[in-house]
Amino acid sequence: MITGVNHLAFMTNDMDATTRFYRDLLGMELRVGIGAPGWRHYFFRFGDDHIAFFEYDGVAPMIKRPHGAMTKEPLGFDHVSLNVASREDLFALRDRLLAAGIEASDAVDHGWTWSVYFYDPNNIPLEIAWDCAEIIETPAIHDPDMAATAREGAQPQPGVWPEVTDPTPPERQVAWPGGGYEWRERFVGEGKAKAKPGVATVGLDEQAAE
Repeated sequence: MITGVNHLAFMTNDMDATTRFYRDLLGMELRVGIGAPGWRHYFFRFGDDHIAFFEYDGVAPMIKRPHGAMTKEPLGFDHVSLNVASREDLFALRDRLLAAGIEASDAVDHGWTWSVYFYDPNNIPLEIAWDCAEIIETPAIHDPDMAATAREGAQPQPGVWPEVTDPTPPERQVAWPGGGYEWRERFVGEGKAKAKPGVATVGLDEQAAE
């Protein structure tokens, strides 16, 4: 069911610097955003995936730490890895980073990928990766003490989680308004968005009218 990353969300105290980095330097599309006094929320698209940022006044930058380094800080994230299609693209992007004054590592050969490591203006650890080998059989794992679950194979295992016994019926598939809810109508009116079937007629609008 999962087809890819929808978005990775982070914090920034400088959306302009973040936009310059992700849109203008890394070449992503600034796709959509919402905002209000004191905060904003922007999404950058690469391929079918997104990186999103919240900007609030007073946000402290992350503590810079080496990619993959052990930490006792309560972090649930290590780094973001972004794919490129070729060896030439890997070095072309590294050259762009260096020309922009961004420190970037030499290419590192991990066996199945070559990687270059760097940081964005918020000290978020980033990696650009080129798949230098095609994985033919999965899971392709070299681990003398392989996790028991990995030995079960590459595909989801049946019977691990309970089956759904009370699925949400269509009439209860509604959403409460969140940040940006009120902007959809405006975006549609300005030709910047198109509501998908059902969104305009099923939701809190009808629930509130009952």
